[in-house]
Amino acid sequence: MKLPSTFIEGSDALNALIETPKGSRNKYVYDEDTGGFKLKKALPAGMVFPFDFGFIPYTIAEDGDPLDILVLTDAPTFPGCIIEVNIIGIIKVQQEKKGKNFRNDRVIGVQVDSRLYGSVEKLADLEDGLLKEIIHFFASYNQVSEDQFIPLGNDGSKEALRIIRESIKKAEEVA
Repeated sequence: MKLPSTFIEGSDALNALIETPKGSRNKYVYDEDTGGFKLKKALPAGMVFPFDFGFIPYTIAEDGDPLDILVLTDAPTFPGCIIEVNIIGIIKVQQEKKGKNFRNDRVIGVQVDSRLYGSVEKLADLEDGLLKEIIHFFASYNQVSEDQFIPLGNDGSKEALRIIRESIKKAEEVA
């Protein structure tokens, strides 16, 4: 599978590659070697992804993986779906895994031309409590796997885009 470009030409919108769709209890990950998607694990009973979750192509975050993105879509998609996304912000996160601390931020975006979320341009536009629920999901998800998840605060699209561009540079240096 050839990954799509990061940014949509002539805009700040970008492509997200979905690994795990909204409503899934299974956590899938893209396998670069095969171009397919592997089942990583199942979430505990009663826990499902609140929105489509995946990564931003051609980026590398501090944890060594592509930058994570949660995409507000009108309906669940599927592993491997490429979605054009407008960035609305970022949840900054410090994680501890196996005794190592690192940043593992979550970019938040909205499907371009979304009928349900098309008016959302920034995190503050989300329904009351929705951002807290998203943060709680990630904290609970990581707590179950005994990883520490420490929210460091949220920021807007300008900072999110800066971090994305930084992670693209990091990926280019590695390539």
